[in-house]
Amino acid sequence: MTTPLELVVLDMAGTTVLDDGVVEQAFQRAAERTGVADRMPWAEALDYVRVTMGQSKLDVFTHLAAGDVAAARATAAFEGAYAEILEEQGVTEIPGAADAIRSLKDAGLRVVLTTGFAPVTRDALLDGLGWHGLVDLALSPVDAGRGRPAPDLVLTALLRTQTSSVAAVAVAGDTVSDVESGRRAGAGFVAGVLTGAHDRGALDAAGADAVLRDVTGLRGALAERGLLPLVATS
Repeated sequence: MTTPLELVVLDMAGTTVLDDGVVEQAFQRAAERTGVADRMPWAEALDYVRVTMGQSKLDVFTHLAAGDVAAARATAAFEGAYAEILEEQGVTEIPGAADAIRSLKDAGLRVVLTTGFAPVTRDALLDGLGWHGLVDLALSPVDAGRGRPAPDLVLTALLRTQTSSVAAVAVAGDTVSDVESGRRAGAGFVAGVLTGAHDRGALDAAGADAVLRDVTGLRGALAERGLLPLVATS
């Protein structure tokens, strides 16, 4: 028997928030400012950043900087660099993302945003988009314990929203880590989207139930599978 969904957990950068290379730029600025870039060729570091996109930035820098203290310094530099770039370029949603979130909520679902960013950067994005009242909750790794691909963010979203079971949770994101996090949490439906870091092959291989062009296709995909709440408001 299909379990109707109660909660949708959506990634931010690359899924609902347009990235356009900003994360990579911020990583490079932070690496150059803290000496991390001196440890390995930037092309090698960038490959690692791309593979681990969606994970906690502290976890990524722990690998790149080879030490907790250096990783903490580099992570702080990343958050500062990201804020600079937001100031320079502004923040833009993935086209149609806000309407997609409203549509999910109109269907009777709670919506939680998750990210690998620290709260200061997460909140700057929400401020820039005017989304604080749009979603039920937004979570960073520090709020949950571990970042993706661990299941902690999804499970924390479930607990905070008092969702009845993991089977009543849908997860969507643009990275392998997003998909793996949803799978490890036992989510009832896990989707990849093609507006960010990883391609269809990678998302399929990670275990996505569906790979969508973008987040605007999520409600339709849920409706096709009979996963929307039995009583929707519209």
